[in-house]
Amino acid sequence: MNFIEYAIEALCLGIFMVMATLATTLFELPSSPIHQAIAADPLFRRFLIGVAMGLTAIAIIYSPLGKRSGAHINPAVTLTFWRLKKIGTVDAGFYILAQCLGAALGIWLSGLLIGKSAIANPAVNYIVTVPGMAGELGAFIAEFLLSFGLMTLVLQVSNRPNLSQFTGIFSGILVAIYITIEAPISGMSINPARSLGSAVSARVWHGFWIYCVAPPLGMLLAAELYLRIKKSRAEICGKLCPNSSTPCLSPICCQKCNL
Repeated sequence: MNFIEYAIEALCLGIFMVMATLATTLFELPSSPIHQAIAADPLFRRFLIGVAMGLTAIAIIYSPLGKRSGAHINPAVTLTFWRLKKIGTVDAGFYILAQCLGAALGIWLSGLLIGKSAIANPAVNYIVTVPGMAGELGAFIAEFLLSFGLMTLVLQVSNRPNLSQFTGIFSGILVAIYITIEAPISGMSINPARSLGSAVSARVWHGFWIYCVAPPLGMLLAAELYLRIKKSRAEICGKLCPNSSTPCLSPICCQKCNL
């Protein structure tokens, strides 16, 4: 049992949720001076939120905590690495539980730090993710494709010796692009725990199944295709930032981390 890693996963996703709520409140809350200064340009506001969250993701991935747990902070990522046999069943289960708990606590803490009335405002609404202008089908397709794209990038970049240390940067940039362009379609979740944390507080469950099904399917498909192209699991690492400073949870994960 790796309780420290489980706690790290909860803490890191909790931090991500607080930062996401803060950024959304600053740029979307009608009474925010920043919102009032750029109110006429929703695309620019989404870009700024995307940059904030991309930088947050990068900071988490490269932090000592992120390097230790692998910075999954997403049940879909954990399930994918479980499928790739880079994390055991028990550890994967506790990772997912910790991520869900961390997401819910992150929204709760945001209410204490920012003010419940602010994050409950319809413009913020606990940063809940619901299907947008394209309906549930459009949201499902979008979440599936975004998840597939992110995991494909992670597997391709993190398992190339000359690029592996840039995995966090590439992932953060992709998150920023996703939020900027795709958010009106599905809310840009690609994370079941992230959507759960918001749904619990907002008590909004419309289309919630999408965020539980589409991200795991997209990431698992990316992993299956990767395995068939590479025809080997030896070089796949169970961390978003492969490093030799901390061991992987699985002793057979990869040579690059278990030195």
